[in-house]
Amino acid sequence: MADSNEMTINLVVLGRTQTGKSAAGNSLLGSLDFESHLSPSSVTTCCSLGRSWRILGITRRNGCELALRIRVLDTPSYPHSSLSKEQVKDTVRSALAQHFREEGLHLALLVLRADLPLCPDENDQTIQFIQELLGPTWKDFTAVLLTHADKAEEAGLSEEAYLHKASSTLLSLLSSVQNKYIFLDNQKCIIKEKRAPVLRKLLDFIRQNNYRVLLKHDKE
Repeated sequence: MADSNEMTINLVVLGRTQTGKSAAGNSLLGSLDFESHLSPSSVTTCCSLGRSWRILGITRRNGCELALRIRVLDTPSYPHSSLSKEQVKDTVRSALAQHFREEGLHLALLVLRADLPLCPDENDQTIQFIQELLGPTWKDFTAVLLTHADKAEEAGLSEEAYLHKASSTLLSLLSSVQNKYIFLDNQKCIIKEKRAPVLRKLLDFIRQNNYRVLLKHDKE
């Protein structure tokens, strides 16, 4: 925290190619810091850190409003079209150490597409990667971000109806991270009023974890 009237939360976005990972980072920041576009190959090849301006109207402490700052680390996807698993892992691990060495990481956001089914093999591969990256307490510091939520809405599915129809693979994953999940419509979340509920949910997850942070070092 920079001062008693300000709070900073550190996030990293992780996920597969074309899940909307970089776009999700932009939505959380309320900016266009990260390159994001449709591509037949992985767009992000290195880590980059985005920072929001001071955000008001989200949270309070002892009756006083706190200014919130968001820092988001965008990462290469895994699997990646041109980088090996070890290259992606080393790149992300070094960036976590570089940017969050002192303050620590509050949450890793696993980005999945709400409009595509989560297959068991894909899930196992992703979970193994996150475990190797974050360590044995990964479940405490991981939340799931379901992007393209507007597609589910267009299909007439509420969040509750979507989860009722979801695969056992997805439901098992959500259960393993203590049901920390958020549905995200990237287009609407650029609007401040639509972004505020998402940021409040993230703060709730961090609060539930007693504001603990994960400290990562590049030699781990």
